[in-house]
Amino acid sequence: MTTESTSIPPSPGPWPTAGQSFGRASLATRRRRTDRLALPYRPARSRSGVLPLVAVDCLAVLSAAALLSGAHHDARLLLPIVALVLVLDGRAGLYRPAAHTRALDELPALASRAGVAWCLAAAGVAAFSPALAIGPLRLCAAYGFHVGAVTLVRALLLARRRRVARANPRSALVIGGAGAARRFAAAAVQHPEYGVRPVGIVGVPEQGGAPRPAGEPGLPVLTTTEEIHRAVIQNTVRDAVFLDDDPGLVTLFQHYGCTTWRVGGRQQAGPMGAHMWGYAWHRLVPPAERRGLTAKRALDIAFAAPALALALPVLLLCALAVRLSDGPGVLFRQERVGQHGRHFTLLKFRTLRPSDDTESATRWNVAGDRRMSAAGSFLRKSSLDELPQLWNILRGDMSLVGPRPERPYFVAQFSKIHTGYAARHRMPVGLTGLAQVNGLRGDTSIEDRCRFDNHYIDHWSLWQDFCILLRTAAGLVRPTGS
Repeated sequence: MTTESTSIPPSPGPWPTAGQSFGRASLATRRRRTDRLALPYRPARSRSGVLPLVAVDCLAVLSAAALLSGAHHDARLLLPIVALVLVLDGRAGLYRPAAHTRALDELPALASRAGVAWCLAAAGVAAFSPALAIGPLRLCAAYGFHVGAVTLVRALLLARRRRVARANPRSALVIGGAGAARRFAAAAVQHPEYGVRPVGIVGVPEQGGAPRPAGEPGLPVLTTTEEIHRAVIQNTVRDAVFLDDDPGLVTLFQHYGCTTWRVGGRQQAGPMGAHMWGYAWHRLVPPAERRGLTAKRALDIAFAAPALALALPVLLLCALAVRLSDGPGVLFRQERVGQHGRHFTLLKFRTLRPSDDTESATRWNVAGDRRMSAAGSFLRKSSLDELPQLWNILRGDMSLVGPRPERPYFVAQFSKIHTGYAARHRMPVGLTGLAQVNGLRGDTSIEDRCRFDNHYIDHWSLWQDFCILLRTAAGLVRPTGS
């Protein structure tokens, strides 16, 4: 468990105004109040394209079962096959294909997952009811019919999607250097079959009036948050296409409800058909949609609840020490910024009584303050002052592992100074994190910690959370404090 601080805190100052130019730096979203991050306008997302593809899979299984014997027309067999096919295809992203996807591009993925489902079903029947085992010929016939039916019907549905996408392209903003963005926009305009209609470019205006590529319709270059906000609403922007990596802007557009895409690059995973006129094309998945985040929350509860119960004697001793040394007010409550910019009240044992609310909100580091009692100094050096945050974890304000939460005042400052700082709020804040276990605590670089936090989010896995918790526990053996 760690605490946060940095080298030299920036001078006080307000948030940049909505019309202030941001160039190519990452930026945070804002509320009308100057000390908050915002959850901006979110256009509603249509799910109408998902249901037909789900229905195709269900009907394919039921139709293929007609080739089996009458004894196998049992819901106890067919429903698990349907469920397994839906889960496997859903995890593979087969229910959200790009507008230009073709059925042949998906055939290997569809066939392999259908094969797994039917083979597991046949193995289960043979294991529990050998007399009802499905013969190899019937199994192959059912599997072949399933794959053929799915491929044929999906081909018809995807062809219709391509026609609809061509007739009703989705408005998009292109983010990147103005020259490269205009070239991509020109390709999208000349090839409407991909269903993308650029309505603006987010970036830095060209110097010297560089000529526009042929076919590019003179798109406006947006350079402020106000212009982006207005463009998203007025044009009903559904897609944000990134030619350059910018975690802050990715977070901003995902908060607006836009689907974010990364185009270009030398190599991308996925089928050969996953491109837009030769540009590699893949979706940037918001952290909230990532697999395993439910397990992350379950881990938080499974760990924090018993830890809080086991730590109760220690909590009582710490509270008694604070009460005897510093008087009433054992717990220290402070407003912090959590996931998506939401504010919450963080709990700690009081180790120093600030002179007023302004000092509490804006003073960066109190380590070495002569007003700190011996009990407060010990709690900080041993990180025992952070134990009450187990309650924050149970409440859902925090996670065990994630970027450390900061006060609104410093979030405002750091978001203006450090590229990608606002992007740290894409995932729940944590009691410990990758930056802290790499020694970035105390008087260390905010830029380095920001880079570690975004790297953790981009490469998150449940196993990495376990590793970070183990490294944190090992670090508590030789505490250095804050």
